[in-house]
Amino acid sequence: MNIFVANLSFRVENDDLNKLFEEYGEVASAKVITDKFSGRSRGFGFVEMNDETQATKAIEELNGVELDGKVIAVSVARAREDRPQGERRPFSGGGDRGGDRGGERRFGNSGGGSSYGDRKPKRY
Repeated sequence: MNIFVANLSFRVENDDLNKLFEEYGEVASAKVITDKFSGRSRGFGFVEMNDETQATKAIEELNGVELDGKVIAVSVARAREDRPQGERRPFSGGGDRGGDRGGERRFGNSGGGSSYGDRKPKRY
């Protein structure tokens, strides 16, 4: 059974997950998911346990437990096609959002009229 573990501390590593779950039975694999560019933990992971009874007991007993200062959420992992997609749209690239993107921008009162127009600035 594949188990999803969420809300992991960024310090938790594969071995930490393995040790936590092996108290409930044999762990086939334990993997903290990391960002492919930075290598930093994304705060969740997966544990694979072959025995469904042991996996179910681990889920029931570890869900809501504190690990490295954070309360973790443990549940049965769902296949990608089973997850709701929400309002995701396919990536379409950059695109222009409109508006004035170019030219030189000047701020302040130098080199032209006052930014206040005909009004006088308020004194506080």
